[in-house]
Amino acid sequence: QVQLVESGGGLVQPGGSLRLSCATSGSILRIYNMGWYRQAPGKERELVATITSGGSTNYVDSVKGRFTISRDNAKRTVYLQMNSLEPEDTAVYYCNAEITPSMIEPTRDYWGQGTQVTVSS
Repeated sequence: QVQLVESGGGLVQPGGSLRLSCATSGSILRIYNMGWYRQAPGKERELVATITSGGSTNYVDSVKGRFTISRDNAKRTVYLQMNSLEPEDTAVYYCNAEITPSMIEPTRDYWGQGTQVTVSS
């Protein structure tokens, strides 16, 4: 069974940094796009950043120049380096991956359980 497990969230002061990690496990034939989403209280979940299997990246405008998404295909892990954090970045961050589990199962999106990031002084 495919699982995504995030780590690295926490409380940080404005201007600080955090690095989120999302490790995949289970029966996995192939991983395509991976990404990070976030959901703040009272708001809809929004896309933060995505990365293709080839390394092409895409970011929401509000994090460009501050966040960097990367992946280690050998470790089947995706990362989100977050610098110059602002209170507006406070949210639960979710990892997402497009995965084919096996030759007989369809490709679909999988989600992690989420990790809380709080930016506050």
